[in-house]
Amino acid sequence: MRLLRLLLVILALGAALPAVAGPADDLKALFEREWQRDLRESPTLATYLGDKRYNRVWPDLSPAAIAASHAADRQALADLGRIPRAELSAADQLSLDLFRRIYEDRVAVYAFKPYLYPVNHRDGPQFSHEMLEQMRFDGVGDYEDFIARMQAFGGYMDSILALMAQGVREHRVQPRVILERVPAQVAKQLVASPEQSPWFAPFRNLPDTMPAADRDRLRAAAAKAIGDSVIPAFRRYDQFLASAYLPATRQSVGLWDTPDGPGYYRQMARYHTTTDLTPDEIHEIGLAEVGRIRGEMDKVIARVGFKGSFAEFVQYLRTDPKFYYKDPKELFTAYAATAKKIDPLLATLFGKLPRTPYGVRPIPDTSAPDSTTAYYQPPSEDGRRPGYYYVNLYKPESRPKYEMPVLTVHEAVPGHHLQIALAQEMGDVPTFRRFAGYTAFVEGWALYSERLGEEVGLYDDPYDKFGQLTYDMWRAVRLVVDTGMHHKHWTREQAIRYFMDNAAKSELDIVNEIDRYIAWPGQALAYKVGQMRILALRAEAEKALGPAFDLREFHDTLLSLGAVPLDTLERHLRDWIAAKRSRIAPATASQP
Repeated sequence: MRLLRLLLVILALGAALPAVAGPADDLKALFEREWQRDLRESPTLATYLGDKRYNRVWPDLSPAAIAASHAADRQALADLGRIPRAELSAADQLSLDLFRRIYEDRVAVYAFKPYLYPVNHRDGPQFSHEMLEQMRFDGVGDYEDFIARMQAFGGYMDSILALMAQGVREHRVQPRVILERVPAQVAKQLVASPEQSPWFAPFRNLPDTMPAADRDRLRAAAAKAIGDSVIPAFRRYDQFLASAYLPATRQSVGLWDTPDGPGYYRQMARYHTTTDLTPDEIHEIGLAEVGRIRGEMDKVIARVGFKGSFAEFVQYLRTDPKFYYKDPKELFTAYAATAKKIDPLLATLFGKLPRTPYGVRPIPDTSAPDSTTAYYQPPSEDGRRPGYYYVNLYKPESRPKYEMPVLTVHEAVPGHHLQIALAQEMGDVPTFRRFAGYTAFVEGWALYSERLGEEVGLYDDPYDKFGQLTYDMWRAVRLVVDTGMHHKHWTREQAIRYFMDNAAKSELDIVNEIDRYIAWPGQALAYKVGQMRILALRAEAEKALGPAFDLREFHDTLLSLGAVPLDTLERHLRDWIAAKRSRIAPATASQP
């Protein structure tokens, strides 16, 4: 009996002792530590994700802060190296490998000083107010936080101007042709009174449930912050652009014409495609795809009975009014209707669908003239903000009807919203994986999804089918013109002409697209590379599994890890194929 009581005491004491942390716990702690650091260092990212803790501040872009962040990245890799990978589960090993890859990329790109290129016609402080599209104002405190952030905007602007000035000194500057678009964007911020500023938007219609005294106080404080900090900051920005930056910009458009430019472009190609393909190899893939898709386009032209050359058919599509809406409201209604038409078709393609809904919104007027046709904004981390499919209503006469189905498939469902919402809803995985943004996977999936529209009958109209081929051609052309400009020294005019000769998109869209590739070197390479890899893996699965191939299961498996590099996706899907074949073989062998 005494022995039994002694054993019970020992067991009780053991239960009270803290568990000794093992490699899995160390890994989890490292992931959480670095995620929280990312949110502290990128408070606007935290805002975007719905985390309100840093809503009063801006990123610290001082040289000391940038250097400290780089040192912390290196330290994270060192700490990761001390965790014994072999002692982890297969799931944790995958997370470790993905984390290492992210941080190795961050360390590698630092050498090229990307922080000295903080502004272009698509990114920069002139668009900072557009965060309001994603912000949630639940009470007085949220408005007070945003007022504090506006009060601090002047310091944030000055840190950006300091980086641009350093870029001028080191000849790391943007091409003139894209920076010439920025002064007009800044001019929209130089309003006569604070109440006219886009920054004042949340204070125009404060909720009636808020006491009148609070409404008056908040409006007055917001107007003062805009008048004292925001507008003067944009005046300094405008003056700096005119007097110092624009005169120093370069006439060339390719990244090759900057310090370390060729190496920087190779790094960006590796980063965005998650492959070791060289710029020359990517260029050749693009040329081959342009030729293949052109053959498919010629079949559609013959199908509609058009008599004339390819160039004449494209001109017909660009100029015949029947292919366009005249009114922005009509255009928006058509986009929304297209989205709703697609939603019920998803069950034939997927076994698992996201719980988070999505909506359709117009691109803000401040950026629409310089933006592409559409884009997607993911849901907030807490699920309280849905995903949004943003559509460009600027100049509706340049937005073809036959592009609407394929565009909606790409940006909404089954493209970006379905994939990204499912990733964010993944259960027991590190947070960084739920929000991973490997471009080749994310954009490769969305481009692959465009073909799924045909499988559910979305392109029965031959012009809609031509729209799908136009979008496929658009991404093939990207491989050619992006590598052309940044690696092969093409001019902007060469790139525009090649695009015009091979795709039926409007000239406005094409010019905006080319300028986007100039501003974001390498990003445009990811779409086609990712799509082609997914298509190849599907073909491999269909051949290996034969009648046992299940498209819904294939898609669910493909999306089950969230966004991952393409080599990781290959291993995952081939493991699935092998496991499925092993289950099929015994069943086949048992047949008489």
